[in-house]
Amino acid sequence: MNFLGWVTEDLIRRNAEHNDSEIFSLEELSLHQQEIQKLENIDKWCQDLKILYLQNNLIAKIENISRLKKLQYLNLALNNIEKIENLEGCEGLEKLDLTVNFVGELSSIKILQHNIHLKEIFLMGNPCADFEGYREFVVATLQQLQRLDGKEIERSERIKALQNYPVIEQKIREQEKAYCLKRSKEKEEAERKLQEEEEKEKQKENRSNPGFDEHSYTNIDNMIPYSLLPKKDNQQPAIEEKKVSEKTPDELDKEFWEKPTVFTPESRLETHRYLEKQRKDKEKLSDRKKKQKPPRTLITADGRVLNINEPKLDFSLKDDEENNQIVLDLAVYRFMDTSLIDVDVQPTYVRVMVKGKPFQLVLPVEVKPDGSFAKRSQTTGHLVITMPKVGEVIVANRKACKPVKNPEGNKFQEKKGSKQIEKLEVDPSKYSFPDVTNIVQEKKTTSGRIQAKPQMVPCAEDPDFEDNLEVPPLI
Repeated sequence: MNFLGWVTEDLIRRNAEHNDSEIFSLEELSLHQQEIQKLENIDKWCQDLKILYLQNNLIAKIENISRLKKLQYLNLALNNIEKIENLEGCEGLEKLDLTVNFVGELSSIKILQHNIHLKEIFLMGNPCADFEGYREFVVATLQQLQRLDGKEIERSERIKALQNYPVIEQKIREQEKAYCLKRSKEKEEAERKLQEEEEKEKQKENRSNPGFDEHSYTNIDNMIPYSLLPKKDNQQPAIEEKKVSEKTPDELDKEFWEKPTVFTPESRLETHRYLEKQRKDKEKLSDRKKKQKPPRTLITADGRVLNINEPKLDFSLKDDEENNQIVLDLAVYRFMDTSLIDVDVQPTYVRVMVKGKPFQLVLPVEVKPDGSFAKRSQTTGHLVITMPKVGEVIVANRKACKPVKNPEGNKFQEKKGSKQIEKLEVDPSKYSFPDVTNIVQEKKTTSGRIQAKPQMVPCAEDPDFEDNLEVPPLI
């Protein structure tokens, strides 16, 4: 497995937002914690760099930064660097941080004598920092330094270091030789373990992929499977492997982190590979769960629409009778991009997809989808959906007729479809005593109809009567 991290143009642009993603005029670049294993292209694309942060990566070699003439500060802490090299071209380098690396070849710092502006260097946490005479050797070798590992170099200290330099250098050489022999053994052991792990991974893949396996037969001509061959003593590792495979993931994880190991560049790479494998396994598991997860039911099989609020948003539904419309106020996130919201209005319900999560609400009345519209509030960011109703409400403006009071108080009203005559009583507040002059004797009628008043015929005794001979007499 190769988890090599590359320095790409896209990676640099994403980390150059403060410079409007312009990389050619970039003066400061931070690429820490990017799992970078190889330095490339930085000195081609960012030649104006003054500050470069590369801490907490997996860089094994200092390379491809010699063209950075303006570089003043280089941070390579927490990497896998074992030798100081390829920094002669960084003419303006003033500060170099190599904290917690694997620099064992201390004599490699001699190349920094060409960096005349170098004022401070950090080498703590490296194997060379444990060498006897380490500080004296660095102080005497790099006479332009002013501070080493955060501690200021005094003039008297440099004078003593220069006086004892031949003896100190000899001790450093001997310790370097012993460290190099130790490192060669560690590399061989790490390479052997890596090969074993790769073989185990291949065996797991072969077991997980059923089918023809070229290693399952001893001879293709005879086609004799291993299962028919006599058992041998070398089957013991297979039994142990079976026991390991029966362990739970938590037990395997605990076993990995509790296993004692030497702090080397190889052990850091092994840890990185293990974490990367765990991350990929989790992604596969989550993808499998997503595929197995049944889709959410929005409308039942019998056509019933369900009320759903998966994004868990506050909302209010208002019935605007004055404008004959329904208004839904959905409290979506204020700074959410509108492209992540999808609105669907139907005659009986409204559905809003917020970042793929459905919000569905059944409407109390039927609305017009074609006349509906949605907008975002400029103050709160809420989504406001206005849906006009289908049926228009006609509001009558006629005023109710008030009953007319009868001033006489003695006329009667006739009920429709009734044969009885209904009389109105005299208002006692208007008359304090009965008025006998207005009493009229009523005739009893046998028929159900109201008799019409008899026509008044003028007589000759009437002073206003005029007898016209041309008019025939009334019979």
